[in-house]
Amino acid sequence: MNIRPAAVAGYFYPADAVELQTELGALIPPASATVSAPAPLRALIVPHAGYRYSGVIAGAAYACLSAGAFQRVLLLGPAHRVALRGIAIPSVAAFDTPLGAIALDRAGLDSLRALPFVQQRDDAHAKEHALEVQLPFLQRQLGAFTLLPLVVGDCEPEQVAMVIEQFADAKTLIVISTDLSHFHSDAEARVLDAETIAHIENAEPMLEPEQACGAMPLNGFLYFLNQHSHGDGARGKPQLLRAGNSAEYGGPADRVVGYASFCVH
Repeated sequence: MNIRPAAVAGYFYPADAVELQTELGALIPPASATVSAPAPLRALIVPHAGYRYSGVIAGAAYACLSAGAFQRVLLLGPAHRVALRGIAIPSVAAFDTPLGAIALDRAGLDSLRALPFVQQRDDAHAKEHALEVQLPFLQRQLGAFTLLPLVVGDCEPEQVAMVIEQFADAKTLIVISTDLSHFHSDAEARVLDAETIAHIENAEPMLEPEQACGAMPLNGFLYFLNQHSHGDGARGKPQLLRAGNSAEYGGPADRVVGYASFCVH
């Protein structure tokens, strides 16, 4: 079977399966520690740095999941490694991690190839950490599932929303991978990230890459939420679970990266 091997195991997270499971157990709090659910969970917004920096913040979101809750995951993140216009899908049958291979929803991915802004580009996926670091969390919490991994480059929110629309159902979890501001002082980052968090909580698809490195997939998801708003307050809007930055976890205080995690019901 044609498989994308893990590219950042041993760097962003442990390469040893036992060590990885132990670390995941420490990063994900008990389900009782998460926010109450006003409606069924539909999506998570999570950071994608190394686990030592953003793992606790991501873990707060993954604690919302339970085994078997979803059969499929639509995972969208930014392109860090290649210049990309539109959305990139892989050609492989599975993505590997130290916890095992995850089968891709090949039929679902192939259905996207008819869209003019979707390309099949394995180079966009080969070294991309924004998607890969989410996979062990998902494996631990959900068990078996199929995966729709999408790397989003320069893309209109309406285009991303069109793709999300195609797969959004009760059996599919949507995961948006993004960090917040980059390389400001701790004090400056806290102000900037608070503003960005407010935009996300209000489902305002107006973010720039300077505010969130995953602005392209995130804006598309927020646009999708607006298209499906029920007009009943918090329902359908991202709910902040935890926020912080790399300085809190050992990084330099004069050059921080911001993180936040959200759930959407």
